[in-house]
Amino acid sequence: MHPLALAEALRAGGADAVTVAEMGLAGQSDWELMSFAVAEGYALLTENVADFARTATEHLSSGGHHPGVLVALSSRFSRRPGGVDVLATAVLAVAGEDLADRLVYLEPQNPSHSL
Repeated sequence: MHPLALAEALRAGGADAVTVAEMGLAGQSDWELMSFAVAEGYALLTENVADFARTATEHLSSGGHHPGVLVALSSRFSRRPGGVDVLATAVLAVAGEDLADRLVYLEPQNPSHSL
């Protein structure tokens, strides 16, 4: 859902970030993406709150755990090239938190906290 430039910005900020396309998972189901994230220890970043909130809940209900789901609502973040740094800053702001089994709605950060 997000461009390679976002993963690159996150990596430049010290995060271990990959895109679905980089992992060869484009077109996979939400459940398959969640399973991959769990197996590899990656929190998921999505705009698709409805589907991934359900997928995360189903995963927890089945006795599993997940590394976290980060929600970047399109009303708060642009997918245009100019929005990459704003979103990367928001992700990096929560990267040090314990995200396990959480659904976290990202917020744009104060401009003084940029990459």
